[in-house]
Amino acid sequence: MDFSYDPPEQFRTAADQLHELVAKEVGSDDFGPDDYLAGLKVYLQSMDYDPRFSEQGKRGAWGQVVGVLRSRASAIKSMKENPGFDARPIVAPVVITGVPRTGTTALHRLMAVDPRFQGLQTWLIDSPMPRPPIERWSEYPQFRRSVGELETHYNNAPEARAAHLRAAEEVHECCMILWHSFKSNIIACGGWSSATYDTWWRTQDERPSYEYYYKCVQLIGSNEPEKRWLLKNPGHIDNLDLLFAIYPDARVIQTHRDPAKAVPSLVSLLMNLHPIYEVGRVQQRAENMLVREVNKWADSVRKCDAVRAKHPGQVIDVVHADFHANPMAVLERIYDFIDMDIPDDTRAAMAKRIEEKPELSRGAHRYDIADYGMTPDQAREPFGDYVQRYDLVEKKK
Repeated sequence: MDFSYDPPEQFRTAADQLHELVAKEVGSDDFGPDDYLAGLKVYLQSMDYDPRFSEQGKRGAWGQVVGVLRSRASAIKSMKENPGFDARPIVAPVVITGVPRTGTTALHRLMAVDPRFQGLQTWLIDSPMPRPPIERWSEYPQFRRSVGELETHYNNAPEARAAHLRAAEEVHECCMILWHSFKSNIIACGGWSSATYDTWWRTQDERPSYEYYYKCVQLIGSNEPEKRWLLKNPGHIDNLDLLFAIYPDARVIQTHRDPAKAVPSLVSLLMNLHPIYEVGRVQQRAENMLVREVNKWADSVRKCDAVRAKHPGQVIDVVHADFHANPMAVLERIYDFIDMDIPDDTRAAMAKRIEEKPELSRGAHRYDIADYGMTPDQAREPFGDYVQRYDLVEKKK
């Protein structure tokens, strides 16, 4: 989140200005294959039509678009500066996915305690490059910029600290790289209204985005190509076929939670951003967003089920309630699935993180589905037998 750029009068006519600005910052006018341009065009058109930006919101939105295109240009430049970065394929990555707010982040960060894994740190997603030694990160202006932008983000949306705290040095989601291709669900449900973009995005094939993402993962891990990847992105359930196309030997962990709790939690998280960018329509947007998210993720679950059937033995299920009740038992089952042990020192580090509960360090995330004009049964209905299949409704004590 960057408010330092003066926005154009019209976003839809500012594509050339955007590219010139980013090329000057990065020192390169190479943005890679042009498959990102169609999405960028619709994105900019949508920004003129759909949201009711405040003056601050307009600056922040423009800064966000600049940042995403800068990330793409930085990645392409780094790929050119590091020939051979893609010489080694990514072997048997561990990938966590599932409907958002089903425990993917907590599980991801807990497993990332294991030093045998490598992951996508937030600052390297913002500025893809071969990962330097951790003790040198603070020397990089890209790292310091990510730290500053996250601090600005949480100063503007303090409730988001409890809902989903991020740090420049911690692992983050694959979708933040997929975003670089301007063909992403993140755009469709982000900080401001974007119904025009959402309508377009739902008809698109994200294969080029996944191909670009794969190269970025190779680039970031090129200094340690033998180290196993631990990745996480809820949106992969919507594109599990594309995930297996680039990672044919992936071991996938799919998390599950009652959608009547998970999806309103997602809407609450996303709505924390609304007042940063837009004025008015808070209740209307929240209600519209819950309808959109319930149906989008119900459809994603069905798509995921169909792909899973073609990849027997490559996906393990983790129910949110089981993970919270006994995280170490769930980890034992996962590590058996991915053919790894848990050394004593790693087990102790994991137990320490579980005891400290860092996800709750900034307070509890409070939300109520009733605030968004829907009942729990209405939220579950589009998911069909999914809720019963995984026994996701908590029993009343």
